[in-house]
Amino acid sequence: MSPTRSTRVLSRRTLLAAGGALGAGALLAGCGDEAGGDPAGDSGSDGWTFTDDRDETVRLDGRPERIVAYVSAAAALHDYGVECVGIFGSSSPVRGERNPQAGELDLSRLTNLGEAWGEFNIEEYARLEPQLLISNMFPAPDLWYVPEEARDEIFSLAPAIGINGARTSLLDPLRRYTELAEALGADLSAPSVTEARTRFDDAAESLRQAARDNPGLRVMAMTGDAEQLYVAVPDSYTDLHYFKDLGVDLVEGRKVDEWGFWEFLSWEEADHYHADLIMIDNRTQALSAEDLAAKPTWARLPAVEAGQTISWSMEERYSYAGFAPILEQLADAIRGARTLA
Repeated sequence: MSPTRSTRVLSRRTLLAAGGALGAGALLAGCGDEAGGDPAGDSGSDGWTFTDDRDETVRLDGRPERIVAYVSAAAALHDYGVECVGIFGSSSPVRGERNPQAGELDLSRLTNLGEAWGEFNIEEYARLEPQLLISNMFPAPDLWYVPEEARDEIFSLAPAIGINGARTSLLDPLRRYTELAEALGADLSAPSVTEARTRFDDAAESLRQAARDNPGLRVMAMTGDAEQLYVAVPDSYTDLHYFKDLGVDLVEGRKVDEWGFWEFLSWEEADHYHADLIMIDNRTQALSAEDLAAKPTWARLPAVEAGQTISWSMEERYSYAGFAPILEQLADAIRGARTLA
């Protein structure tokens, strides 16, 4: 069935980024009375404040404890020991596997306000008695998965924080989520936190070395639907931006619309760019590697024929624990790949 014009616009918009409640007494891990000391957030005698990436400052009487967040934002905070009472965004299993956006969240203890784009159960949100809403931005100022038509009503129930996840290095949202977690009471000296940072730094150096040792290897990040193949514009994505900084030679998709995240190609144009290694979007709405295999022009690509493809977690949570394995996976794939004619 061919999509209507409105359906097609919505489908493309969802491709642009990047696809039970806790009891009333539930507290954030590590939430003591002491202030975090970070200039981005404070919970001293004058209350709690945090300035987000829209340069908007949230001011509350005390540190918020009832937090609702976009699923990958909640997963990032969880890695620091900060828990939410509700989430929104896709968290259901993907092709029988745990949704990568959910990280290490215990989904059975969280209320999900909506899985699909445009879904946000405001009545359930109100029942959660939220004190703070958190989401990413692709790019600012819109909060990801917060429906535009319901934004005023949603924001009337609790203040919101947006963290930028586009057109900057991955290091920026990683830093900002660390600051936000600390402001929310996280202990940055906890072994799980320091070990994750060490693993991330080691993985980054490993990826840098792998790229250096395999010069000329071209890597392409993409997603696909029934009608088109989309080639990523690396500088628009924080992870690809950072991979470039580490020396990975990425195919440069051309900006073709106002959002500037993708170049749209027909499946007949699948071989428009040469790539030695292909990163395949692993989100629910994207075609899987198995689905893509049914596209004859895809199956004939040199990287596909050589088995040089890997999963691309393009909406991975912004934590060092979340991204360390991603860097390790890409480093291993680059080491194991060869340049193709």
